[in-house]
Amino acid sequence: MIGRGDPWGELVDPPDGLIGVASDAEAASVDGDRVRLTGGDLLASLGGPTTGSQVGRFDIDLLRVASDEGVHVAIAHVIARGRTWWRGPIAGAFNVDRRGRWDAAPRAHPGDGLLDVIEVDAGMSVRDRWQAWRRLPTGTHVPHPAITVRRARAVSWTFDPPRRLWVDGERRGFVRCLKVTVEHGAATVHT
Repeated sequence: MIGRGDPWGELVDPPDGLIGVASDAEAASVDGDRVRLTGGDLLASLGGPTTGSQVGRFDIDLLRVASDEGVHVAIAHVIARGRTWWRGPIAGAFNVDRRGRWDAAPRAHPGDGLLDVIEVDAGMSVRDRWQAWRRLPTGTHVPHPAITVRRARAVSWTFDPPRRLWVDGERRGFVRCLKVTVEHGAATVHT
């Protein structure tokens, strides 16, 4: 397991056949260890692209996503919510700290073998959601009494009514049952 302040990743000469991918969903769909991130939340969490003649090489965790909608692989995050962010419960499993410009899961690490699970209570007021939304870019939306944050190797939810499912930023339909499991060190990416 990777701990706070532990060294992680290495600089290497670029291997032959690197495949440039511009999104998390695209990176999750490529088999093998020849992925070079050119965009996405994982790249942002890793500090951006490497400059110079070498590339960064990182062994990362994969997220296995099983739902009544299907089976997916993710590298960054899985989010289930209603039609809007402003009402209803929100459930998310994060492998990275970033979600676009937001520092949504400030303690998440893509190589620690754990999910950062974030749940927003359905009863959270629109006013409190607005205040949390304004703090999302800096990660200061937590702690909050209506936002639960925990770490786990796997998480399962059942939703009634069904929730919209987003896997690595791509919409994947509606789900009633959702399970996300982390596979520690199951993939390699380059920056």
